[in-house]
Amino acid sequence: MDASALSPTVATSAAHKIALAFVWLAIASGAIVFTEPAPFDVFGAGLLILLPALGLVHVTPGLLAYFAIMLVPVGCAFFAILAAIDPSRSLTHTSVTLFLTMVSLLLAAFVAKAPVRHTRLICNGAVAAGVIAAGAGFVGYLDLFPGAYDIFTLYGRVSGTFKDPNVFGASLVLPSVYLMHVLLSPAGSGRKIVAAGGLMILVLGVLLSFSRGAWFGLAVAAATFAYFAFVTATDDRQRMRIIGGVGGAAIAGALLVLVALQFDVVANLLTERATLTQSYDEGPEGRFGGQVKAKRLILSHPFGLGAQQFDGFYHLEEAHNVYLSMFMNAGWLGGLLFAMTVAGTVVLGARHALRNSETQRLYMVVYAAFVAHACEGFVIDLDHWRHFHLLLALNWGLILSDRAPNLASSINLQAIALSAPRHRRYFSAGTQSSLVRRRQAQV
Repeated sequence: MDASALSPTVATSAAHKIALAFVWLAIASGAIVFTEPAPFDVFGAGLLILLPALGLVHVTPGLLAYFAIMLVPVGCAFFAILAAIDPSRSLTHTSVTLFLTMVSLLLAAFVAKAPVRHTRLICNGAVAAGVIAAGAGFVGYLDLFPGAYDIFTLYGRVSGTFKDPNVFGASLVLPSVYLMHVLLSPAGSGRKIVAAGGLMILVLGVLLSFSRGAWFGLAVAAATFAYFAFVTATDDRQRMRIIGGVGGAAIAGALLVLVALQFDVVANLLTERATLTQSYDEGPEGRFGGQVKAKRLILSHPFGLGAQQFDGFYHLEEAHNVYLSMFMNAGWLGGLLFAMTVAGTVVLGARHALRNSETQRLYMVVYAAFVAHACEGFVIDLDHWRHFHLLLALNWGLILSDRAPNLASSINLQAIALSAPRHRRYFSAGTQSSLVRRRQAQV
């Protein structure tokens, strides 16, 4: 990785600025998923050509290995089409999976090129997407113009500019945690006020999606982020800021729920959705019954059934468990590699989140959001969620980015300290620690 990859002056040409704006638009367009292909898919296809052509990707040996692992389940899914009852349906689904995987791998290399700058760019785009989707959802929920309720809600639940309230709610997790990060950082008061307003919009969107998975996911992500931020804090002042921020967020969230409960429609649906199981979860034809069928089919089909075959041919709906679905879509090998990739991201990500680095604070954000999705995958199929592939890209782009410049800086500081007179060595070491803390504060 060249020195410019972490430099604040990287990518200053007009073409590079246009490309970065294109990336931001691609992420922000992720708010609109009414149709297939979605705007994100169109932008993603352009980025596959644009970013490599302009040198805005950095492929390390680690990323190449990650690419290879991610492509194996896709290859297995293509092979499983041979067993599909409806091959055309399976082919379409698997082709979309291949495209999303390629875009994810591209974005991982984009993040590795300039980890801090490009991660911020993507997270800011995700915030814009979340606010747009949630804002549209509120317009629909309040029925502010004729037909708005039918367009932006589904079964009384806010879906925003998504087809499914569950996907809409889950998509707000990453931008919510990123705004929590902004509130806990030493940012200016103006920026914090904007972040607080944006966070309230996003949390209200999650609440009105009435998605149990999104509620749980946001809680897991917030708790994970708060934990890692606290244990890696460098001083008591920072820890007190975290404790105060968590307490304030909890109080604000409770007040938001209390206000929402004053409306009968919200209170009734909230009470109904706040149970662990629904009527459609139980029985042999319910969600849990379908998962039992899926497990039996997996054991008897080592090479898979082909994508999108369980729904309609073996059961009334999908398995609502991405890990079971991937075993059915891609066989034992593909399903196992997918599960191992998710588990490996959680395990290795926890270690990376504790590592003192320039991107540590930002990494905690994307890691916390990914952990939430890894857990939610047990109750829903998320293999085609665009923001799930984005989270994979962010996590592995940061984990596998070349750290040589940071290492070189550390070596230079240590060499200066060792070559200085004995009475000045303590000052040099303290300077090194303060520089690291200053870099983290800027992230």
